[in-house]
Amino acid sequence: MDNRAEVRDFLTSRRARLTPEHAGLTLYGSNRRVKGLRREEVAVLADVSTDYYTRLERGNLSGVSESVLESLATALQLDESERVHLFDLARAANAGNRRRRTPVKEQLRPGIQRILDSLSAPAYVRNNRLDLLGVNALGRALLTDLYDGGTTHPNLARYLFLDDRSRDFYADWTRVAKDVVASLRLQAGHTPYDRGLTDLVGELSTRSEEFRT
Repeated sequence: MDNRAEVRDFLTSRRARLTPEHAGLTLYGSNRRVKGLRREEVAVLADVSTDYYTRLERGNLSGVSESVLESLATALQLDESERVHLFDLARAANAGNRRRRTPVKEQLRPGIQRILDSLSAPAYVRNNRLDLLGVNALGRALLTDLYDGGTTHPNLARYLFLDDRSRDFYADWTRVAKDVVASLRLQAGHTPYDRGLTDLVGELSTRSEEFRT
């Protein structure tokens, strides 16, 4: 989706309304030719280069990370609705690229498994959907609930919300549940066309009232 004009208008207008005083910047002299902040001032506040911010303000949000968007929202002092709109603009700008991506079959490299096996503590490797892709012997012993059904790649979110044993396993189940939901929400923003993630969220929403809430 080509929304560069909308992105440009949005960022330019938000920069124009913010004065150096409101942004907490020291003002040297009074001969300013621009209304509001300069591009380089926004770049400093957002902790990015001026060239990079200029690219963003010209409407190119392709590939921009969530951390940069958060920094930009803070620098421009966006309210919650404006912040959401910024993220929506970035999501729309990247939708076409994400839709064309070919799904990659996730498989643990033998070298990574050897590293896991060499560790003297329980350890595992997971993907962003919280599927366990690899585990060492101590990790399998610790997470025996997840593997007792013969599942090759069990899912931590599915175990947490659909297996009552997880409430005994986690000392602070509520905190872990909130962290897991936040992690899945973040991943959904990054990869909205991940079929595996969509299916997982749909399953959990259907089968777990707590997850749905």
